[in-house]
Amino acid sequence: MASFHSPTFEDLVADADAVPTEGWDFSWFEGRATEARPSWGYARSKGERLGRASAALDIQTGGGEVLGSAPRFPTVTVATEGWAPNVAKATALLHPRGAVVVASPQDAPLPFADGAFDLVTSRHPVQAHWTEIARVLRPGGTYFAQHVGPRSVFELVEHFLGPLPEETSGNRHPDNERAAAEDAGLEIVDLRAERLRMEFHDIGAVVHFLKKVVWMVPGFTVDAYLPQLRSLHDRIRSEGPFVAHSTRHLFEARKPADV
Repeated sequence: MASFHSPTFEDLVADADAVPTEGWDFSWFEGRATEARPSWGYARSKGERLGRASAALDIQTGGGEVLGSAPRFPTVTVATEGWAPNVAKATALLHPRGAVVVASPQDAPLPFADGAFDLVTSRHPVQAHWTEIARVLRPGGTYFAQHVGPRSVFELVEHFLGPLPEETSGNRHPDNERAAAEDAGLEIVDLRAERLRMEFHDIGAVVHFLKKVVWMVPGFTVDAYLPQLRSLHDRIRSEGPFVAHSTRHLFEARKPADV
């Protein structure tokens, strides 16, 4: 009978380090990491709203996977993305369905006219630029998004960076985002937050996650964080999956019809 040898630390890290990171396809994590999903079913709800819209903009679309899951697009459907590999991936996915992908840095003004869209969407924007969102919405239009909340996956982040002050994620707090959206002239229709369990079953899943979600540990490379990776590998082997918690909030805001 052949004996089975579990992958070594070096095997797991090398395997994960070689996986492409463009797009927001997380299928590689199957069997290696899990994350609970928010109760509101963002992709499904977004698809329903797209089906009723006439002109829609998806901000920071990634590889276009969430937008592309919608069963029907409005007559005018546009997406922005700032990272070149994702622009190419989103273009290949969305152009055949008639959507236009615009290469635009995430921190730049939106390259569209005032009041161009009746629906603006985004899943996990790095930052919501509320004045720009309000500007491109038509009066009566809606911003519908799922945001990353404060201190998301900080159990993992702090393993690599050490303890971080509470205010580190202050601008991601739902109350602060509500205030910023209202300052931009938007009315809050719905705002819900949830804290969701994540499990990392091997160190390869950690490596791929940190390379893919680059703002978690800025500048992450395997070589730069080898001691932390090795200690976490040993911890997972002895104690089982590493548990962290993501934070998400559903954000629906409306531009007043009388603007």
